[in-house]
Amino acid sequence: MPEPVQEKSTKTTCPYCGVGCGVIARVGNDGSVSITGDPEHPANFGRLCSKGSALAETLDLDGRLLYPEIGGRRAGWDEALDLVAERFSQSIAEHGPDSVAFYVSGQLLTEDYYIANKLMKGFIGSGNIDTNSRLCMSSSVAGHRRAFGSDTVPGTYEDLELADLVVLTGSNLAWCHPVLYQRLASAKASRPEMKVVVIDPRRTMTSDIADMHLAIAPDGDTALFNGLLSHLVTSGAIDQNYISAHTRGFPEAFAAASALDLPALTRATGLTLAELGDFYRLFETTEKVVTCYSQGVNQSASGTDKVNAILNCHLATGRIGRPGMGPFSLTGQPNAMGGREVGGLANMLAAHMDLEKQHHRDLVQRFWNAPGLATKPGLKAVDMFRAVADGRIKALWIMATNPVVSMPDADAVEAAIKACPFVVVSDVLRETDTARHAHVTLPSLGWGEKSGTVTNSERRISRQRAFLVAPGEARADWWQLAEVGRRMGFAEAFGHTSPAEVFAEHAALSGFENDGRRDFDISAHAAIDEAGYDDLPPFQWPQPKGTAPEERRFFAEGGFYHPDRRANFIAVEAVKARPANDAFPFTLNTGRVRDHWHTMTRTGKSARLSSHLAEPFVEIHPRDAQKLGIADADLVTIESPYGLVVVRALITERQAEGNLFVPMHWNNQFAAKGRVDALVPPVTDPFSGQPASKNVAVRATRFAAKTYGFAVSAQKPEVFDAPYWAAAKAEGGWRMELAFRGDGPDWIDWCRQVFSIAADIEPIGYTDRTSGELRLAFFDEDRLLAALFLSTRPVAVARNWAVSQLGASHANLSRRFAVTAGRPGADKPDPGATVCSCFSVGVNQIAAAIRDGCHNVETIGEKLSAGTNCGSCRAEIRGIIHACLAAAAE
Repeated sequence: MPEPVQEKSTKTTCPYCGVGCGVIARVGNDGSVSITGDPEHPANFGRLCSKGSALAETLDLDGRLLYPEIGGRRAGWDEALDLVAERFSQSIAEHGPDSVAFYVSGQLLTEDYYIANKLMKGFIGSGNIDTNSRLCMSSSVAGHRRAFGSDTVPGTYEDLELADLVVLTGSNLAWCHPVLYQRLASAKASRPEMKVVVIDPRRTMTSDIADMHLAIAPDGDTALFNGLLSHLVTSGAIDQNYISAHTRGFPEAFAAASALDLPALTRATGLTLAELGDFYRLFETTEKVVTCYSQGVNQSASGTDKVNAILNCHLATGRIGRPGMGPFSLTGQPNAMGGREVGGLANMLAAHMDLEKQHHRDLVQRFWNAPGLATKPGLKAVDMFRAVADGRIKALWIMATNPVVSMPDADAVEAAIKACPFVVVSDVLRETDTARHAHVTLPSLGWGEKSGTVTNSERRISRQRAFLVAPGEARADWWQLAEVGRRMGFAEAFGHTSPAEVFAEHAALSGFENDGRRDFDISAHAAIDEAGYDDLPPFQWPQPKGTAPEERRFFAEGGFYHPDRRANFIAVEAVKARPANDAFPFTLNTGRVRDHWHTMTRTGKSARLSSHLAEPFVEIHPRDAQKLGIADADLVTIESPYGLVVVRALITERQAEGNLFVPMHWNNQFAAKGRVDALVPPVTDPFSGQPASKNVAVRATRFAAKTYGFAVSAQKPEVFDAPYWAAAKAEGGWRMELAFRGDGPDWIDWCRQVFSIAADIEPIGYTDRTSGELRLAFFDEDRLLAALFLSTRPVAVARNWAVSQLGASHANLSRRFAVTAGRPGADKPDPGATVCSCFSVGVNQIAAAIRDGCHNVETIGEKLSAGTNCGSCRAEIRGIIHACLAAAAE
């Protein structure tokens, strides 16, 4: 009798978005891992999104970097770290401390971030450490600091449930922060009088719960909220007592906000007078208002001004720091907030102190006993890679991020890294678009293997705990940094032996000479030991020494962090958005999809997460598509002056005319031309340095392919030459979309090469010269190895069914020939494109349930389970129901 599986449970934190959900990882004695939500964690109370639910599917060692490498050859840790220390020290000696740089990531734990910041700013003596959080949240940081005197998020997640009006601007909450969306949707269901306003150029899935969707023009946010401030003043809705007691600069802010009259506001926002009036009156007459904003606000050349325009409205009404009221910045990454707390940005110091302030520099230098603290801000991300390109930076260490995919002007960034004299990459994967250009690659611990803390969007610090054994020679990022610090001559400052010691030092610095003068203070944990650290429950900061943890909001009674303890109103002007032009007439917006994360180095491992959207795409309005001669499922070339991508057309009225949307996840590991940030110019906000990724002038043309293809394969396809390809993990193997401009090669030989098929295995199939179709299938006895489907038009194949044949038995010839048909027989219905990733439910199954009488999301869930786990697909299911019922009524 087999031994029963014994499970060990570990409470940890999800490594994806800034919601910071608690999860429970269970590991069986057979090595199997299962993931569930932690019902006791105050961020999610047991809920998980599709990505969190699939975490166990991303933990394999396929593609892992397991040993240090120098120039592509395996090396020992001592040799690799000695070389890193030597080359950085040599560059500093010959060219000064600003000749080296760290580019780090919101994927790092706070302890990793802390050591990186301490080494660069405190002991190397340069400010040249920046983070990919610069690309998502730095405008929020700059806006907070200008208004509040500190990077303080005033509210908590509970405020979204307590509010009577929630404004979501620049936030596709349903797909980017799904668990918060679930909390909001649940609150609205229990209190139908609650109102939700979505402000977004696209009608995203978040609009499913919206009482009002404002399809704002790109970069129209400052004008919209300036107009709101002016309306609040003229309607008498401001809180004059709060303004007088706790703020300054109101007259100047009001004067700037009043610069646009209503006709000018309609032009700047793209909204009608009626839409503006309805929104302004709703905000005016509702006391309990929360305004949530994310990348759609931050990723702009005027992102900081947009943030301050929002903050001005809440300061003017005193709707801040009280239950159900306040502005709320939704962070994108799991530890973007933790990185901000330790000074991960080039213009900040640890513990929310300012690199520009002499007394803060003195304080940190004394605490660290640092020999020469940086005296000026370092280079922000875009400027950092410019400095790599022009030779000012000669040694670069990239940690836990993939800038060749995620940075604007990505092709130029790749060229800069490739030409840099010395590049170190710390990562979990051996092959990424960035790692292939490294001189030294260092194997880092992945999620489930590393131990430390992260901070979510509501200032809640949670533990990530290890529940897996470190593979190969992988080591923690903080350890790698500390070892290099020791080798550079700073052994006393980097003698940490565990993440608990690093966290204790971080906590001690937060309380050092603080006495309430700074917002960030967790000195209650300055003496934490290993046992206390292991058991540390989630808690919100601040928690000063001698205090118990508590739920805390900021600024209801003032107490800001400028020297006079007042908030600043910031006078902001609505600038004209960079217009599209005759050469590049479309406005491109970039962003995320529901089931993938960043550059897919983790979610790309999951067949389930790849089943919803398996290739890069462009959303385009039907009238724009018609003008360009683009049909649904055609391929589209999108170009800017900086680069181009080739993506699949998704024609939809969710997209506004003249605007396009392309997701940011695809990279050269998964698609031929899918890196959309190659199109984005290196234009940044003047205050935050954050790139403008939401308003890019582009042109679009139909990609003229002579042959289209779809393939499934049991083996990962080898690199092959096709002008368009996109590969995705599938159950039992891989799936691929293909396109060729010419007649193509000998397809049997091509299949043998790409799918690693032995020469003695002959295919079955057929060619139809009239239609231009070709079908080939290769079998090893009853197992399908690969199948290729070609056509002169986008291939009509039941894709999910074709994928399922990789795991089916094909014991007789008739079953094998059925594969080449590309669709199931009448006795085995095709599930259709995946809608619910959690339960692998397809659109055809949902349509069949609707025909059987399931006419709402709840009954669909009862019949198929779709939408009953993470809930991220509920809006899409509702859309299918409406479409089917409307078609039936015609």
